Amino acid sequence: MPIQVTMPALSPTMEEGNLAKWMVKEGDSVAPGDVIAEIETDKATMEVEAVDEGTVAKIVVPEGTEGVKVNALIAVLAEEGEDAADAVKAAEGGASAKAGAKAPEAEKPAEAEAPAQKAEAPAQAKPAEAKSASSGNGERVFASPLARRLAKEAGLDLSAIAGSGPKGRIVKADVEAAGKDGGAKAAVAAPAEAASAAASAPQAMSDDQVLKLFEEGSYELIPHDSMRKTIARRLVEAKSTIPHFYLTLDCEIDALLALRKQLNDAAPKVKTGDGEKPAYKLSVNDMVIKAHAKALAMVPDANVSWTENAMVKHKNADVGVAVSIPGGLITPIVRRADEKTLSAISNEMKDLAARARSRKLKTEEFQGGNTAVSNLGMFGIKDFAAVINPPHATILAVGAGEQRAVVKDGEVKVATVMSVTLSTDHRAVDGALGAELLAAFKQVIENPMAMLV
Repeated sequence: MPIQVTMPALSPTMEEGNLAKWMVKEGDSVAPGDVIAEIETDKATMEVEAVDEGTVAKIVVPEGTEGVKVNALIAVLAEEGEDAADAVKAAEGGASAKAGAKAPEAEKPAEAEAPAQKAEAPAQAKPAEAKSASSGNGERVFASPLARRLAKEAGLDLSAIAGSGPKGRIVKADVEAAGKDGGAKAAVAAPAEAASAAASAPQAMSDDQVLKLFEEGSYELIPHDSMRKTIARRLVEAKSTIPHFYLTLDCEIDALLALRKQLNDAAPKVKTGDGEKPAYKLSVNDMVIKAHAKALAMVPDANVSWTENAMVKHKNADVGVAVSIPGGLITPIVRRADEKTLSAISNEMKDLAARARSRKLKTEEFQGGNTAVSNLGMFGIKDFAAVINPPHATILAVGAGEQRAVVKDGEVKVATVMSVTLSTDHRAVDGALGAELLAAFKQVIENPMAMLV
């Protein structure tokens, strides 16, 4: 019996990916665990492992193909003793029949299952645990089968219910709670209201309108890759749906710079293939990550995420760090940064940044987090305001440390000053609370010995 190899879903929101490279060719034998292909998403490149034993009968999708839909047939394996041609014919016929059988279901988004392939993407949830429906704005809503059935019977809108299950999945208890408070009743007029809102919303210029403004032949068109499209979509979503406000203050970092030098000078040597090197080398950004995490631990009411039905109050300080990569940026996450040593944060960030630039991050290494740090100080930028990355409620923008004249005890003195700006989701963190968080950050950054205890 032929074995169908399909495009795996490498994250809950993945709809398509690029088949970057085949690690096998037709006629090769594969065993469970063998890496057979590399798949590119908008954020990372991941390896796909075989889950069955067999011979590669046909590679259906050639390497380098972009926009391959999740669950699309990409290769066929023949079992031992099975004719390759027969396996291909049977597999392709089965795929066509399967597609035809599913076509009517396309009109029932509430019954559709999220594309999840645990076998070929081990990090994914089981399909039975990650079923999805579609909300009114086209986004997926992940819910258990029981939760979906109960919501349907009660006439509740799943997209208006906050999930408390793994990765925000809606479970039975969430539906029951929503039914009691009546906050998730499906609105009959929602489609009409949505259409009216869409009609009245300002529209961006079309491609043709933009190109007409420039002389033909004076430019070249560089198609957007999936990463740039995702960044654009998320930035528009963030600025359109999150009420940003900004808080800026200056931090003196002379004590921090002195401590950093002292710690780096005291770093023990470790043997490597190239000889000996320091066990760690702290950067200012490593210390900013730690200070921001400690500030969140000191002001736990600001360590939150917003949902329509509840405030998500986080128990850990998971700090995302913006890393520039070719074609865009990605935000790998330092988990429990408030509990880690500076050397651990430093070494982890070096590893995450290196793998981010080669698109080798795992999905769980860049999805989620409670807040983020964006540092442009190395480019000489004095101050700026960053865009919040949902579901975060805050992001800290860090400028360059520079010598400035400051007044101390009535005298003008020179100090190294760094400006930081906290972008805040006003729904989740009010002005006074945001100011409290930023003041806590300033306290830690200006008294850096606190990071060592």
